Amino acid sequence: MQILKARFALRASASQFQAWSNARTRPASSDSKVEYKPIRSVLVANRGEIAIRVFRACTELGIRSVAIYSEQDKLQMHRQKADESYMVGKGLPPVEAYLSIPEIIRVAKENDVDAVHPGYGLLSERSDFAQAIINAGLRFIGPSPFVVQQMGDKVAARKAAIEAKVPIVPGTDGPVTTKEEAMEFCKQHGLPVIFKAAYGGGGRGMRVVREMSEVESSFERASSEALGAFGNGSMFIERFIERPRHIEVQLLGDKAGNVVHLYERDCSVQRRHQKVVEIAPAPHLAPETRQKMVDCAVHLAKHVGYENAGTVEFLLDDKGNFFFIEVNARLQVEHTITEEVTGIDLVQSQIRVAEGMTLPEMGLTQDKINAQGYAIQCRVTTEDPANNFQPSTGRIEVFRSGEGMGIRLDSASTYAGAVISPYYDSLLVKVISHAHDLPSSAAKMNRALREFRIRGVKTNIPFLLNVLENQKFLNGAVDTYFIDENPQLFMFKASQNRAQKILNYLGQVIVNGPATPLATKIPPADVKPYIPPVPLDLSPEAIKRQELTGENTAVQPPRGFKQILNEGGPEAFAKAVRQNKGLLLMDTTYRDAHQSLLATRVRTHDLLAVSPYVAHNFSNLYSLENWGGATFDVALRFLHECPWERLRDMRAMIPNIPFQMLLRGANAVGYTNYPDNVVFKFCDMAVQAGMDVFRVFDSLNYLPNLILGMEAAGKAGGVVEAAISYTGDVSDPNKKKYDLKYYTNLADELVKAGTHVLGIKDMAGLLKPQAAKMLISAIRDKHPDVPIHVHTHDTSGAGVAAMLACAEAGADVVDVAVDSMSGLTSQPSMGALVASLQGTKLDTNIPLQKVSEYSAYWEQARTLYGPFEATATMKSGNADVYLNEIPGGQYTNLQFQAFSLGLGSQFEEVKKAYREANLLLGDIIKVTPSSKVVGDLAQFMVQNKLTADDIRERAEDLSFPKSVVEYLQGAIGIPYGGFPEPLRSQVLKDMPRIEDRPGKQLPPLDFDKLKNDLVETYPGLSDQDVMSAAMYPQVANDFFRIRDKYGPVKHLDTKTFLVGPSVGDTIEVKIERGKTLDIKTLAISEEMTAAGEREVFFELNGQLRSVFIRDENASKEMKIHPKAVKGDKNQVGAPMPGTVLTIKVKEGDKVEKGQPIAVLSAMKMEMIVQAPKAGTVSSVSITNGQKLEGDDLICTIED
Repeated sequence: MQILKARFALRASASQFQAWSNARTRPASSDSKVEYKPIRSVLVANRGEIAIRVFRACTELGIRSVAIYSEQDKLQMHRQKADESYMVGKGLPPVEAYLSIPEIIRVAKENDVDAVHPGYGLLSERSDFAQAIINAGLRFIGPSPFVVQQMGDKVAARKAAIEAKVPIVPGTDGPVTTKEEAMEFCKQHGLPVIFKAAYGGGGRGMRVVREMSEVESSFERASSEALGAFGNGSMFIERFIERPRHIEVQLLGDKAGNVVHLYERDCSVQRRHQKVVEIAPAPHLAPETRQKMVDCAVHLAKHVGYENAGTVEFLLDDKGNFFFIEVNARLQVEHTITEEVTGIDLVQSQIRVAEGMTLPEMGLTQDKINAQGYAIQCRVTTEDPANNFQPSTGRIEVFRSGEGMGIRLDSASTYAGAVISPYYDSLLVKVISHAHDLPSSAAKMNRALREFRIRGVKTNIPFLLNVLENQKFLNGAVDTYFIDENPQLFMFKASQNRAQKILNYLGQVIVNGPATPLATKIPPADVKPYIPPVPLDLSPEAIKRQELTGENTAVQPPRGFKQILNEGGPEAFAKAVRQNKGLLLMDTTYRDAHQSLLATRVRTHDLLAVSPYVAHNFSNLYSLENWGGATFDVALRFLHECPWERLRDMRAMIPNIPFQMLLRGANAVGYTNYPDNVVFKFCDMAVQAGMDVFRVFDSLNYLPNLILGMEAAGKAGGVVEAAISYTGDVSDPNKKKYDLKYYTNLADELVKAGTHVLGIKDMAGLLKPQAAKMLISAIRDKHPDVPIHVHTHDTSGAGVAAMLACAEAGADVVDVAVDSMSGLTSQPSMGALVASLQGTKLDTNIPLQKVSEYSAYWEQARTLYGPFEATATMKSGNADVYLNEIPGGQYTNLQFQAFSLGLGSQFEEVKKAYREANLLLGDIIKVTPSSKVVGDLAQFMVQNKLTADDIRERAEDLSFPKSVVEYLQGAIGIPYGGFPEPLRSQVLKDMPRIEDRPGKQLPPLDFDKLKNDLVETYPGLSDQDVMSAAMYPQVANDFFRIRDKYGPVKHLDTKTFLVGPSVGDTIEVKIERGKTLDIKTLAISEEMTAAGEREVFFELNGQLRSVFIRDENASKEMKIHPKAVKGDKNQVGAPMPGTVLTIKVKEGDKVEKGQPIAVLSAMKMEMIVQAPKAGTVSSVSITNGQKLEGDDLICTIED
C-alpha cells in the first residue's frame, strides 16, 4: 500500500503543485478564506460510464481512483478502469447495493479515500448521502448537503426560485404522497398536469395527465417508479406547458461564491420525458432570451450559495417566455457536449473546486468562457425502438464502434462478451459529435452511428439515425413534442445481422446436428464441384462498365426463346417453337431430375453456380424446368430458403432461356384447393419474378380445375402449356378406359380453351415407343399448328426410345435431364437424345461436348447430396412400372419410406398394393396429389395386411387415411368415369360430397388481412412471403422464424449447410457482391451454462466471435423456463427481461384484449403486460418475484 501511495504521489505532483501554487498566490480577498486542500484519492459512488468518466479525470490530475461494484457488476468494465475496486452491498439486490450509504463509507474509510464523487443518478441527489460523507471526514464532490437538499426538493427549489425572482410554473407547494391530494390539485388547477418525482430526476416517475380518469392510476404508477428509483415515492405536481423547448443552463460555482455559466443545452428531443439527443448550444435561441436565461440561472445559484457543477432547467415557450423547472444539483449525463463547445473539463473542475480552488484561479471567469461550434450527444441504449423501446438484455456478441475526427465516446460495457443485465439503466454508450455548425455535427454523428455494429442486444441506433436525418432536427426547430409528432422516426429498416445469424446456424448444426432431416447415412462429399467457365469480355468498354455499374464482365449470352417471348408474347413464342426445324429440349435438371433422384433437396447455391454456363451454352433450349410443385415446398420446409428469391436469382443469371414451372391447376403449387383469387395472384407474381411457361395440369385431368389454371396463367401473361396427364397404354387394346379417343378429346378441349402449347405429362414413364407414335400422331393430325411438348420418366429404361418416337411422330419438345442426373426415376439422358439425333433432320444443334461438361459439374455436385441419394435404395430402373404405374418421384419416395421403416424387403408388396389401390379407387390418373391418395391407401393396406377384397368387404368399418376420404368426397376433383361405387358410399356414409370444382365455393382470400396478421410477428415481410404463407401456412411460418433466427443460410456451401463445419475448418461465405465472410471454427465448450447452452467459438474475418447454443439433448434433464412460441397468438411471452412484480390473472380467468396480465420491472422501468386477445387463461407460468428472460412464457390464453 505504501508503494502504491508513493506511485500516486509522484504521478500527482506536477498537477497538484500547479494547483497549490495558484492557491498560494491568491490576492487578499474573500477568496483567501477558502482553504485549499489537495485530494489524493477519489471514490466514485456510481457505476458504468460516469464512473469511468470520473476515473479518467482523476488519472489526468494524478489522483488515485477507487471503484465500488455490486455482486451483479463484478464483471463490469468500470471496476477494471479504476486503480482499485471493492464490492459493496454483498447479498443486497443490484440497485440497493449502490444505495447503501454505510457500505460506501466503510469502503472509503478502509481504503484511505479523501473524497467521494456521486456521479449522476443513484445517490447523487441525496442530501443525507452528502452529509454522511462529510460527517465521515471525507469530502463530497458536489454542492453542500443543504443545497443538495434544497434543490433536490422540488418544492424548496421552487420557493428559492420565487425568492430569486426567477419565472416559475404553477405547482404544488410541497411533496404530494397520496392520489387523493393529486386529484384535489388537478380539480383546483385543471389539466394538463405533470407528475414528477420529488426526490429524483432523469424522467423516472414522470407522467403527463390530460384526463381526470387517468389521475389516480398515473399517480400510483409514477409514485411506484420514483420509490424504486430514488427510495421515496413523493411526487411534485405542476401545470404542464404545451409544446415547450427544454433548455438547461450549465453552471459552475466555487466555495468563494463565484458562479459562471457555460452556456446552455437544448434537451427537447425526449421520449417518456427522458432525454435522447442533446445539443449545445441551443439552436435559434434569441441572444436576448439566452442572456436573460443564463442571468436568471447564475442569480439563482448565487442566491442559494451554490458550489460545484449543477444545472438549472427551464421550459421555453414559442413566445420566448421561459419558466424555471428545477435544479439538478449534480453532474448531468449530457455534460459532455458543454465540455466540447467550451473546452472546459467539468469533472476536473468539480474536483478542483472540492479541493478549494476558486474559479478565477482555474482561469474560469465569465469573459473567458466561449462556446465554439455545435455539439450533439446521442444516448445509445439497449432498447428496442421497434418494440416500444423495451429494454434488451443479454450478451453483446459483436461490438464495433464509430470513431474518427469530431467524435467522442463515453462508455462502459462496450465490448464483445459484455453482459447487459436487466438491473440497471439501459445506457450503453454516449456518442458526442462536435463541428463548426449543427448540420456538420449531425453529419459526423450520423456517420459514426452507422459505423457501429452491435449484435446480441437491440439498440436504439436506428431510431437515432432517423432523428438525425429529420429536416426539423437539422434545422434546430424541435420541441418536446418532436418525437410524438413524427411517427416516421419509428419506421426502421431492420438490421440484417447476417454474419452473426449465420454463426448461430453453424453453431446449431455443430451442437445439435443437421437442421434438415437426412434420409440416408451417406455423408455429403467433401468436394467443390468444378464450374466450367464462361467467356469474358475484356474490352476496355466492358471493364469500365463493370467499374461504374458493377455489371459482370462475362460476355452476354446468346439470344434464346426468352427474347422471342419478350418481344412477341406467348403467341409468337408458340409459333417460333412450332416452326423450329430440329427437336427442342427442356432441361429438367433444375427441378424434376433432382426431385426424382435427390428428394428435391438441391439448393439454390449449386443451381446458381452453373447457371452462367447453361445460359451461354444451351441458349436454344425450349425452357428450363426450375420451379413449382415440390421445389416450392421443400425450399421453405427443408432448405430454409425462399423459392421466390431462387427464381429471381436464376433469372438474373439466365436471361435468355425461358423458365417453366408446374402449376397444379386450381391447386397452384400446393396440395389443396385455393380460392380462385389466390391462383390468379400467384401466377401474376410468378411472371413478375421471372417465370415464363406454365405447365398446367390436374391430378385427375379434371377440366374445370385445368381451365382455371390456364386462365390464371394466361391472364398473368405467361405461356399456357396445358398438360394431359398420361396413364394406361393407348397401344394396348385391352386397356379401354384411357384410350386414344380419351386423349384426343381432352386435347381438343384444351386447344379450344386457348392453350399455347399442348403438354403430355407422362409422370410414371408409361409411354412406350409404339404408344408414343400413336398418341402424338393422332394429336398432331388434329392440331397441326399447336406445339406439342412431351414429359416422361425413365423408370423402365425405355425413356430415350419413347422420346425419339415422339419426335419422329411430330412432337416439338421433349424433356431430358443432363446425363449425370438422368435415368432411373428421372428423365431420359440429354446426351443420349443429342447424340441420337446428330446429323438428322431433328438435330438439336446442342454440342455433345457442352453436354458432357455440364454433366461433369452435376456428377460432382450430386455427391454433395449423398444423404438423399436415390441409389441408396434404387439400384436400377424397373419395367414393372408398366404394371404398378407409380410416378417417378413417388417411386423414389415410397422406396425411401419403406427402407427407413425397416420394410425394404416389403417394397415389392407396396408396389403390388399400389396397383390394387389404384384399381380400388377407380383406375385414376396418378400425379400429385392424386398419386398421394393411391400411395396412402397402398401403405395402409400393407401395414394392416389388407387385400383388395378385404377393403371391399370391410370398407364401412375401416378408418381410411384422410387423403382417401377427402378424395372420395371430391376434394381434389371428379375422376374420369366417376367415383368407385359402392366403395365411395361405404366409406363416406353421410359425410358431405363435393359435386363441382372444389375451389369454386371458397371465398376470396383477404391478402391484406393475412399480411397484417403476419407482420405482427414478422415485420418487413414481402408480398411474395405472404403468397408463400397462402400456399403453405405452417411451413411458411416456420421458414420465417428460421430466416429471422439464422439469416441467409442459402449462401453456405452445401456440405456446411447439411452437416456443419468441423473444428479447424475454414469456409468462405459470399453474402453479396463484394462482401465475403471468412469463417473458421475454433472450438466447442465442453461445459454447459445454467441455461443448458454450449459456447461455440469462431474466427470471423480474423476476429474472435462466439455464440451460445442450447444443447437440445443434454438440456432435456435441466429445468428451464419455457419460451413463448413465436407466431402462436395463444401464448404470451415476456416482452423484456425483468422481475415479476405483480400477477393480475389466474388460471380460468376470462380476460379481454388489452387487460393487464402482469407487471414486470427492468432497468428501473415498469412494464404492464397486456392480453393480446380476449379469451380464457388456461395456464399461468410465472410467480411473483420470478426473474424472466425475454420471451419467457407468462401465460396461455385460449379462445
